[in-house]
Amino acid sequence: MSKIKIAIADDYKIFREGLKVGLSAEENFDVILEADNGEELLKALETATPDVILMDLKMPLMDGMEATKAVRKKYPTIKVLVVTMYDDDKFIIHLMENGANGYLLKNTEPDEIKKSIYAVHENGYYFNDLVNKALLKKLVLKNNLKPSFNQNVELTEREMEVLKLICEEKTAAEIAKDIFLSPRSVEGIRQRLIEKIGVRNTAGLVMFAVKNNMVD
Repeated sequence: MSKIKIAIADDYKIFREGLKVGLSAEENFDVILEADNGEELLKALETATPDVILMDLKMPLMDGMEATKAVRKKYPTIKVLVVTMYDDDKFIIHLMENGANGYLLKNTEPDEIKKSIYAVHENGYYFNDLVNKALLKKLVLKNNLKPSFNQNVELTEREMEVLKLICEEKTAAEIAKDIFLSPRSVEGIRQRLIEKIGVRNTAGLVMFAVKNNMVD
């Protein structure tokens, strides 16, 4: 497989260095750029395109929240993994709604960081215990933090089938094999689901499925 290109946005150089050392041990990873803040990151993205950005939240000039929104708007295919010290529920939901593909704490084990990079690269999202279905269910069902989905969404049987398989963390190729379609057709259905439901990415689809009790 070709290497997964990674960017690190964090104002703590020592944290970036540690992360870089940990990631470079993985032969499929290539750290192609680093940034001190969101502004520097966006400037760097004009000339280099990573697959995955590891994004800190608290940075000077432009924080990770603003930078995530900006990346999502301008570079929809780049995956954003938030890596932060904040484990506040409101932050997590807010960021997932604004297009983050996963959310990790800075004390996360190196192996989990690697696993999450592979997951967002292949599936478009990574939900760990922090953002897992139980937490989302608890938050979303309490209705104190309502993700904004389109109302009265009507899904076809095929769309429901694909949505459930997405929630099982299957890649487009695996889904295609399961339901005898081409990966391209699966990608088309996924895109249609995103538009119908009114979310920003695959993570949003999973949140919608959780909210509507479509997953166990």
